[in-house]
Amino acid sequence: MGLETFNHSEPLTLGVELELQLVNTHDYDLAPYAEDMLRLMEKHPLPGSVVPEMTSGMIEVSTGICHSSSEVLGQLTQIRDALVKCADKLNIAVVGGGTHPFQQWHERRIYDKPRFRELSDLYGYLSKQFTIFGQHVHIGCPDADSALLMLHRMSRFIPHFIALSASSPYIQGQDTAFDSARLNSVFAFPLSGRAPMALTWRDFEVYFDKMTHTGVVRSMKDFYWDIRPKPEFGTIEIRVFDTPLTIERAAALSGFVQSLGAWFLADQPFMPQEDDYLVYTYNRFQACRFGMDAVYVDPATGGHMPLREHIMRTIDQIAGHAAAHGATGALHLLRSEAAAGQNDARWFRERQREEQLLAEVTRQAAQRFRGRD
Repeated sequence: MGLETFNHSEPLTLGVELELQLVNTHDYDLAPYAEDMLRLMEKHPLPGSVVPEMTSGMIEVSTGICHSSSEVLGQLTQIRDALVKCADKLNIAVVGGGTHPFQQWHERRIYDKPRFRELSDLYGYLSKQFTIFGQHVHIGCPDADSALLMLHRMSRFIPHFIALSASSPYIQGQDTAFDSARLNSVFAFPLSGRAPMALTWRDFEVYFDKMTHTGVVRSMKDFYWDIRPKPEFGTIEIRVFDTPLTIERAAALSGFVQSLGAWFLADQPFMPQEDDYLVYTYNRFQACRFGMDAVYVDPATGGHMPLREHIMRTIDQIAGHAAAHGATGALHLLRSEAAAGQNDARWFRERQREEQLLAEVTRQAAQRFRGRD
């Protein structure tokens, strides 16, 4: 299979995907109810889609094409409400968060679908450990070359996305000391990390042809990069977000992406270069490990500053573009939380400190997803 043609999309349009947990309501462990949920959800006419994921205690929902973060929130609200109704019929609950706090990976079942069986055969236990939950944001790009330029510009803000969405501090019942432990699981895959520095679609085609010639890649789906082009949609897809605990935060994050994209297209604020990636992995680690308390190394200057300050500075810088796209409220939410050093990982730790029982914390997280704090 060759590289698909980069299709047309309306610039700066959005599409959001959320991988979600299905848990039973007895002990709030993951429950293998994906097939039942998919059957019930078919009865609800909704925007976007609902599809299975790698293991049977998870599903993925997606919006249709949206023009603003408020439209994303409107569509996610419809989908969330339908999910809650179906979950109630099955006596289960739907939960956000980047990891389930205490599930045991070896108990998971691979969902019965050819691609998942193929991945399980290739990656062994990694496929069951891939029972992790992320948010993906697509943003429309004017053309293929513009998409690659936007991809590499957006890479400077990967730490911002990670810290703002981090919601996976616990794995297998243990506090990992990371705010986003989910991304450590993604890094185990051989084709993960950053995309190669190609700033024209022709150069990217050459790279793709070389990779397919090696026999380790057949399509774009084989790349688990933090950001990857999605030629069939005419978008780039940002994949580093943990699934937030609420759809409101998920929509706000899409507004942040759209406002950054608008800034890039209107002002062309900087030209990406290979040296941007000298500090990429360090910044990524800092954001995963420390969340809002991370240190950010500016790729352009080498200067160090608290990540939360750079998040607030960036949001202030793009405020005009946010206003033009109806995202002022979304960015106000994220800026306020950055100023307070708050994210969903901190919420998890605060609730666990209070409850001393991860099952109860998961029950409360399910209530948050329903819109009941």
